[in-house]
Amino acid sequence: MSKWKQAGLLCAGVLGGILISIQVSALAEKETRASLPVEELRTLAEVFNAIKKGYVEPVDDKTLITHAISGMLSNLDPHSTYLDVDAFKDLQVGTQGEFGGIGIEVGMEDGLVKVVSPIEDTPADRAGVKPGDLIFKIDDTLVKGLTLTEAVKRMRGKPKSQIRLSILRKGEEKPVDVTLTREVIKVQSVKSKLVEDGYGYLRITSFQENTGAAVVKHLNALAKPAPLKGLVLDLRNDPGGLLNSAVGVSAAFLPPDILITSTDGRAPDAKHEFHASPADYLRGSRDDYIKRLPAEARNVPMVVLVNGGSASASEIVAGALQDHKRAVVVGTTTFGKGSVQTVLPLPGNTAIKLTTARYFTPSGRSIQAKGIVPDIVVEESANGRSAQRLREANLDHHLENNTDDTAAPARPAGKLPAPNKPESKAPQEEGDETAELPSRELASKKDYQLTQALNLLKGMQIMRNKP
Repeated sequence: MSKWKQAGLLCAGVLGGILISIQVSALAEKETRASLPVEELRTLAEVFNAIKKGYVEPVDDKTLITHAISGMLSNLDPHSTYLDVDAFKDLQVGTQGEFGGIGIEVGMEDGLVKVVSPIEDTPADRAGVKPGDLIFKIDDTLVKGLTLTEAVKRMRGKPKSQIRLSILRKGEEKPVDVTLTREVIKVQSVKSKLVEDGYGYLRITSFQENTGAAVVKHLNALAKPAPLKGLVLDLRNDPGGLLNSAVGVSAAFLPPDILITSTDGRAPDAKHEFHASPADYLRGSRDDYIKRLPAEARNVPMVVLVNGGSASASEIVAGALQDHKRAVVVGTTTFGKGSVQTVLPLPGNTAIKLTTARYFTPSGRSIQAKGIVPDIVVEESANGRSAQRLREANLDHHLENNTDDTAAPARPAGKLPAPNKPESKAPQEEGDETAELPSRELASKKDYQLTQALNLLKGMQIMRNKP
């Protein structure tokens, strides 16, 4: 065969390979296009182009794309969302429990920021900021017209930077101006108190990275004077947080390796069981805090307090302790957030928070849009009054509960003796005129639900001591 003929065949082979490669690529691209909604994407592009050309004011590309992503996610369910740089940073702050600020818990009243409580040993506390103070100006910005989120964002900032608050205070004729220097504020997610001899009170406000270890530390402090006779775990108004922290808190009260919760979704990695084992409650840490538990933690009689503000991770804990009959759940039906969100980072320090699974209690119950029903219903005050709260089922686009109720029925709710009658308001007994809705004061004597929880624990102790 001549050299020219060989060269021709070689060229033909190369050309054939190129043509086959092009054909394969074209087929792959065709398959990809077939899987995408081409017509809908064309419509989206036309809307984008119309806004760019004809909207009354110019809008940059990044803003339009961000709004498109936000709308796509927010219409899925109430908990899927786009996190811009600031929102992503705030999420990380919330789970780590540290931020630069002045150290106050706040709410909103008549368009002003109301100080609920200064956090102990913070700039606000040392400067004499008081509960009930109304902040009407932050530096040179009037609070009126700001949302609470916007006001909080203005009060946070880099440590060592200064901020000036103008405050209206009851009993003061003139506004009070306070200049503070921001510090790193560490949010305390766990608080405790020995309310009576042998009876401990443990309050969890949110589930952060260090919450499980903090629970063990507080349990040791409560048990130090003498072995505990009973424990109240208060999860009221706890909005939730990290799943592994909820597993860790549950593991502090349940036998090793027992099932805490399970998740189920469409993706293979969304199907998982979480047990009371280090592999499931420790995340990147070798320090197994459960080993430092006091001896009686897994056996002490327990009451778990919940209400309509108890959501997500707090419902996981309440559901696990209820299903394993480890504690009596007391209070009102919880929020009903039975879905799991996964944070998926995106370029530019942004992310999306996407609902990827539903979670289930050990017995297989889904509490999505239903909540944990207490074993004993106790309203928030002695006259049968409870705060009106939105629940998951009231939110637009909420996920439905897709489980069969007959498969794993919830334990029936009982009632404490009168005066607590949820179905009809009971007359207020003598001495109940001071009854109020749950106080932010730790283990307040005016806390009706806590009083009933302690009475129940004492009754359990009496029954336990009987021959």
